[in-house]
Parts: sequence; structure tokens; C-alpha cells
Amino acid sequence: MDRETVLASLLRRLNTVSKLDPADISAIRSLPIAVRHWEGGRAIVSDGERPKDCCLIIEGFCVRSKTTVRGGRQILSIHIRGEIPDLQSLHLQTMDHDLITLVPSTLGFISHASLRALTHARPSVADALWRDTLIDAAMFREWIVNVGQRPAPARLAHVVMELRRRLAVTKRAEAAAIEFPLTQEQIGEALGITPVHANRIIKQLRQDGIVDVSKGQVQVLDETKLAKFAPFDDRYLHLDPSA
Repeated sequence: MDRETVLASLLRRLNTVSKLDPADISAIRSLPIAVRHWEGGRAIVSDGERPKDCCLIIEGFCVRSKTTVRGGRQILSIHIRGEIPDLQSLHLQTMDHDLITLVPSTLGFISHASLRALTHARPSVADALWRDTLIDAAMFREWIVNVGQRPAPARLAHVVMELRRRLAVTKRAEAAAIEFPLTQEQIGEALGITPVHANRIIKQLRQDGIVDVSKGQVQVLDETKLAKFAPFDDRYLHLDPSA
């Protein structure tokens, strides 16, 4: 895989959330990246590990999750290409959660030493990565509200709208359909409900003519109904660098 393909989504994302100058982009392009292929359902890094590099998602989907002592798992966020979901491991040396691929994925591993050298040499790149980490935190806050305060069907609709907005930045979202490679069990883990309840709300949203979740995709059936059903304000994604 050529370096342009490896870095394209990362540069697109960073340029969306922070404006980089040509020297910043050149410095990022010079990062040594080890490209590896990962099967679906495999941990990239696990709770308790002390990683020495960060993971760039080149192709595929990953989830961040925590598992209780009784074995219950909560999915905390979904991550897409162009994102570095374990960037915090640069400063928090021991992982306190799991990062797992949802589907077969192509990943780029960037050593902490290389990232530290880059951020010391290019403070504006450090600012961009810091802003990206703060956006992650904003997304966590929205997910807490989603699980704690919205009815289950609206939770799923909100996750769909968020993911569609984020995929649009990577040029991977069509107007009415997005990739959504979560099983019913994983949807339940993301929404804080059982797989049986997840199945029920998927059927409800389909019968109500709002969205159809099936075969690794979400098809939006009615934009107007979706917007009324789960009002979505994308400010927490901070996609405007000037805002």
C-alpha cells in the first residue's frame, strides 16, 4: 500500500478539524508507519497493556470498550479510517480499556518515539492531535447522554447520524446509506441494552420507515422522519476548525 493511501484519511481528518500548513503536512508524511492487516474481532491493544505505538485506522472499523468483572461489555465509541483512537497512550502509559477491530482492517502503527519527535518539532501538529483528543472526549460526553437519557430507539438513530456525519468527512458515506458493521449483540453493547431489545428496536425503526439496519449497512428510509425522531446537533464533533 502506497504512503499516499495510508495517510490520505488522516490528513483529510486533521485538515477538517485543524488547519495544517504545508510544512506540517510534510512532517506528517515523513512519519514511519508499519502497515499491518488485522482480522475482525481481534484486540489491537487491551486493557492493562503498555503499548509502545499508536494505531492509525487506514481501512476498517474499530470499537473502544470496557468489560466488567462479570463479563459485561460496554462499547464506548466507534472508530473509522483516518482516526488514531489510542492517541492517549502517548501520555497514559497503561491502557484502561480495549481497542478491537469490528471487521478485517488495515492498520498503521506509529511509534510513540516518532510521534513525540514530531510533536516537539512541530507544535502546530501537537495542537492538531490535542484538538483531536479533545473531540474524542466530546464524543464520550455525547455517548453518555445518549445511553443515559434517550429512549433506546433514539439512541440507535443518534449513533447512526453521528457515524454518517463522521464517514462523510472520509468521503465514505452516501446520502442514504452508510457502512454499519455491528452485530445485534454489539449494537446492544453500544446502547446499553440486550441483544433481544436491540433486535426489537431495529425492527421498530424499519417498520416506522425511519432506517433499515441490515447486512452491515444502515439505509435511511426517510430523512425527515429521522431528523424529527432523534434531533442531531453535530457541534460536539467540532468539524469547523474556526469554531
